[in-house]
Amino acid sequence: MKEERKHAEEMLRFIRQSPSCYHAIANVAKNYLENGFERLEESEPWSLTWGGRYFVTRNDSALIAFRLPEKKERVKGYHVAAAHCDSPTFKIKENPERGVESYVLLNVEKYGGMIHSTWQDRPLSVAGRIAVEEKTGEITSKLVSVDRDLLVIPSLAIHMNRDVNKGVELKPQTDLQPLFSMKDAEGKERSLADLVAKTAGVKPEKVLGHDLFLYVRDQGRIFGAEEEFVLSPKLDDLQCVYALTASHARTACKDYITISAIFDNEEVGSGSNQGADSTFLEDVLLRMGEALKASASKQREWIAAGFLISADNAHAVHPCHPEKADPTNRPYLNGGPVLKFNSAQKYTTDAMTAAKFRSLCKRAKVPCQTYVNHSDVPGGSTLGNISTSHVSIPSVDIGLPQLSMHSAVETGGVRDTWMAIKVMDEYFSE
Repeated sequence: MKEERKHAEEMLRFIRQSPSCYHAIANVAKNYLENGFERLEESEPWSLTWGGRYFVTRNDSALIAFRLPEKKERVKGYHVAAAHCDSPTFKIKENPERGVESYVLLNVEKYGGMIHSTWQDRPLSVAGRIAVEEKTGEITSKLVSVDRDLLVIPSLAIHMNRDVNKGVELKPQTDLQPLFSMKDAEGKERSLADLVAKTAGVKPEKVLGHDLFLYVRDQGRIFGAEEEFVLSPKLDDLQCVYALTASHARTACKDYITISAIFDNEEVGSGSNQGADSTFLEDVLLRMGEALKASASKQREWIAAGFLISADNAHAVHPCHPEKADPTNRPYLNGGPVLKFNSAQKYTTDAMTAAKFRSLCKRAKVPCQTYVNHSDVPGGSTLGNISTSHVSIPSVDIGLPQLSMHSAVETGGVRDTWMAIKVMDEYFSE
């Protein structure tokens, strides 16, 4: 498992270096720059050349990168792969310090649907971005991560709640507020804003806004009797982000314009300027076509002849609750990428797009698994059907198998990241 382990370790390193969605996009952008891509700005004109490599970001938390074939005559269509960079967490509210007795808590709210209890009694910290007023009066965005154990959400002792092991509802405003500090000797509350500004190297009065989130300090690791598993925060969906961008950055295209799209806000419905339910992807395709002097008709031909792989992790069969899985579609860790089906079109996979993905797996010599919700247990949705409501392109929904989805830390397979990269290499080089 030498090659498989190498990619698993690189994926875990990427996650460790991405404590927020903003850091994830910055790290993806860095990888593209190191592989010869040119950064474009949405607010400026685009000048593109055939054979070029480009990427553009939106609001610091979404990114679309594309590679162009050497000759226009070779273009058959678009090959797009999409994933999302956000994960369930807690967002820090405005004016967050909240004094309770001698303590200072931080006032936070839920972001996405997490398993509440998994966030208790873990070392946590704060990461995200701040809006800084420069000397010129310009407002700029600055990444910030307090890279130390800073917070904890303390659970209530069993002596004070004898029913805790029978199942307890945890209320975010009451039970899930993180402990920040003691009050100082004069009874004053310590300031998170001052700490964040100091960490970012700016004066507190220059910070005019923030998007800050809690993150788990637990380090991703490899474990198991044969070291075949990974345990890490944010596997959903940074595992897919890593796999598709690692492949796309280094895989030359031939007959298709290849595109990777990393969206934000999937965990809260994608309905934002930087989410899959925005016009980001169609805006990029339109501007790309105009810069390449392709007619509107030709651009639509490229969409119709194109393909979208929507990559968002899938539920593996749970070893303690195998009854929760569908009786005949049972993906396992280290079993390879998972095709996701849903009759209500929460996943976009159909017979033709499934066949296309299975063909890619076959050429890459990678197994392909299938996932369908247990008919008595409703499932979630993902990027595919949202993206295709804006760009009507044939689409398939896939993911990598994992356990404990939306826990503070999640479990996956060492081999699966490597297998996803092999399939994406086949896809982008087609």
